[in-house]
Amino acid sequence: MEFHKHSVFHLFVVSSLLCSLSRAESIGSVFFIDNQSNQYLRSPSANDGVQSHSMSPLEVGAVVSVLLGFAPPATLSDAGSSKLNEILVPNPFHRPRAVFMLEVTGLSADAANSILTNALRSKVNAGSDKAEIELPAEGVSMVSLDEKLADLTEKELSGLASWLGGSYIPSSLESLNGEFIIPLADDANVNLLMSKKADRDFVESLLALFHNSRRAIEMHEDLSHSTGGPAELIMGRFDSIKALKDQHKHEDVLQRVELLLAAISKMVDSFQVAYKGQIVGVIFHNDISSPKAEPMLNVMLTTQPSRRWLDEATGSKAAEIALLKVALVRKTLAWLTGIILIISTLMGICLLSNMPVTRDTLLYSNVKLD
Repeated sequence: MEFHKHSVFHLFVVSSLLCSLSRAESIGSVFFIDNQSNQYLRSPSANDGVQSHSMSPLEVGAVVSVLLGFAPPATLSDAGSSKLNEILVPNPFHRPRAVFMLEVTGLSADAANSILTNALRSKVNAGSDKAEIELPAEGVSMVSLDEKLADLTEKELSGLASWLGGSYIPSSLESLNGEFIIPLADDANVNLLMSKKADRDFVESLLALFHNSRRAIEMHEDLSHSTGGPAELIMGRFDSIKALKDQHKHEDVLQRVELLLAAISKMVDSFQVAYKGQIVGVIFHNDISSPKAEPMLNVMLTTQPSRRWLDEATGSKAAEIALLKVALVRKTLAWLTGIILIISTLMGICLLSNMPVTRDTLLYSNVKLD
């Protein structure tokens, strides 16, 4: 029963994400979905309502970096730092180190705002540049939700239909060309025909979310057995809504959007169970209609070279001279040390060979002399 309540809550959160769209002055919204048992975000007060302030993609990326356990970018302004303080709990040791981030594109503002007390929402500026999140490659495990299956089979399609609570009817004429029948919350059914390109792309995108989310959970189970494992980032982009609008009427598009909400809700629930609540969801909405548009957040995994590598890799003349001086000093010290050792050894051998027996008490201690 408690799991069902969490499912309903997450469905409301994601539904509000797509329904409570911003107006012309902003490109969309971002939702931060927290867990009720392990809260990593500040609870919005009753006076906040729907948050009126807006965030830039750079500020959203800073929130993701901090949630993963890393420092925000140095280019973050003071105003951006204050927004982070409004969203994140003040305890720096209480971070989930796992984030599920999904960007949904192609939805227009056609619904009124909704007030949520259990999720944080903010507008995202339309005029802001795209942001890049730089994370250390050795400290982050990243899973993409966009990788589609190389070999699509009837079994995979049936598994997706079962996960969504529906069924898949294969075609008797052509393989991989059947029909999905998925029940919705209002007792209606949505029918997806694999013979239609828009529906096929929509199904393949849903299948990618389903398959890669399972892969992310399996990787988490492997990483959980080791202590001090890397931070985990699960990210993807869903941009199949625009094609649905071009080929279906408004009512059919709404049904498919409702199906997408149910799928995202199931994903959030499965992540919360697998990660034991130690994960935060970050879901974007924007009205970008072009599937070729760049994502709002681009993650870059960087390596941290050593100081010696940086010194040796520099190509400036002054650095080359400094390296030659260091090499000369090292060679000089090595030669001087070697010469001193050789001379000391020869002197010791000469002194020992010419030393009287009566004075060499170390080598001839047992010799009895008259």
